[in-house]
Amino acid sequence: MYTLYGIDESGSCMIEIALQRCAVPWRRIDASSWADGEGSEDLARINPLKQIPTLVTPDGQVLTESAAILIHLGLEFPASHLLAGNRAQILRGLVYIAANCYSAIGIIDYPQRWLGTADEALQTQLTTGTRRYLHHAWVVFAQQFADQLFTPDTVPNALGIMAAAVSRWDAARDVLNDLAPGFAQTLAQVDADPLVAPVFARHWPEWGVS
Repeated sequence: MYTLYGIDESGSCMIEIALQRCAVPWRRIDASSWADGEGSEDLARINPLKQIPTLVTPDGQVLTESAAILIHLGLEFPASHLLAGNRAQILRGLVYIAANCYSAIGIIDYPQRWLGTADEALQTQLTTGTRRYLHHAWVVFAQQFADQLFTPDTVPNALGIMAAAVSRWDAARDVLNDLAPGFAQTLAQVDADPLVAPVFARHWPEWGVS
């Protein structure tokens, strides 16, 4: 059985969807760096950075980094079609989101990790500039990857799942609705997928953008 460490309103939603697509037995243990509890203590033992999602495979391997987990599952279970489509561009897009969007969100959420005890004004300057870059990165993503989010059978692939999830943070969807409305609609199509929709609804019950 796969064991997924994660929590609602987090990137673990992507892996929950992917595991269902792979049709494998799995369980989720609630855990995060900001929540106390036995699950978070277990997470710290296997992943000292306490990042989520963290996935433990049936043979005991520890997998971290959302893009890496999605790629692994797509390769391990080709019938899931997680990597179906233009694989080179899907892989490029997954790494793009990890490098340009996920990393920026980490700075916005935790500026003190980079600035230490710097005053609040400097932290605000960092988060404001990082959010500006994040929104630009999403607009560029829309220009580069808009036609790469679905399999040939019009089912969201790993890139579509990751893009739809990560764009739910820091007003990215609002920016895309204004500057790339066609792509925002494509993300809404991912949101509405019969497998994606209930997972997103559980993670974000009050979501109203898409």
